[in-house]
Amino acid sequence: MRTVIAPVTTIWRDRQRSARDRELLFGEAFRVEGDADGLVFGRADRDGYPGFVDATALSDRAIAPTDRITVARSYALLSPEPLLDPLHAAVEMLPLSFGARVRCIGAASRRWVEIDLGRPHPGGVDGERHAYVPRIHMGELVPMADPVAVAELLLGTPYLWGGNSAFGIDCSGLVQIACLACGIPCPGDSHQQEAELGELLADPNPNDLRRGDLMFWKGHVAWVADGSRILHANAHHMAVAFEDRAAAVARIKGQGGGPVTALKRLAPG
Repeated sequence: MRTVIAPVTTIWRDRQRSARDRELLFGEAFRVEGDADGLVFGRADRDGYPGFVDATALSDRAIAPTDRITVARSYALLSPEPLLDPLHAAVEMLPLSFGARVRCIGAASRRWVEIDLGRPHPGGVDGERHAYVPRIHMGELVPMADPVAVAELLLGTPYLWGGNSAFGIDCSGLVQIACLACGIPCPGDSHQQEAELGELLADPNPNDLRRGDLMFWKGHVAWVADGSRILHANAHHMAVAFEDRAAAVARIKGQGGGPVTALKRLAPG
């Protein structure tokens, strides 16, 4: 088991890096099964997703996380009080996405927490392996309550095929990051999500759809946000965006995406 020590790293489909299938965030675990040519083959611990990952993006050991980033985007710095440390004041060394997992190793001050980087940083001194994250941007590894509220944190995030972070995300990535934050096991791709998540709503009245239900098309998925809107990462807006539900159904069908294939509810009642 290894731990991701890059802000985000790609799970490639093959050694030629012909396609980005999914991504891993800082602090997530990856089970290595083999290595060659600077890449390692293995599976994401969160869902078993297979593929190739750059070896330099992984630590040489497993690092047990204690907390996670709970805002859309954060950062780690070399100094816990950058305004008081001219040497490190301009060093924003590590961007962090919502869902990134960190191991806290100390409280640097009331505002900053010290974390384990997993490897020495080139800008550090004497091989230091730590950095500092704003305390207010972190939270405990406990399930959040509302997956749609999690997805709403990523409004405006650029659409990126295979993306799983607040720096770029796709439709199934938005569903997965929200489900995992709420303690709901979730596969990585939309067709897997359609097959495995929740209970099928057979011939539902559109007025009966609830916040947190999922709408599926062939190759696409969206959250039901409220009585009239969906929330999804999509190539029409090229971002995570709200969209009128009826208008989205008509638009997707008109663009050749076909009809809605399933409506699912994550939990009864």
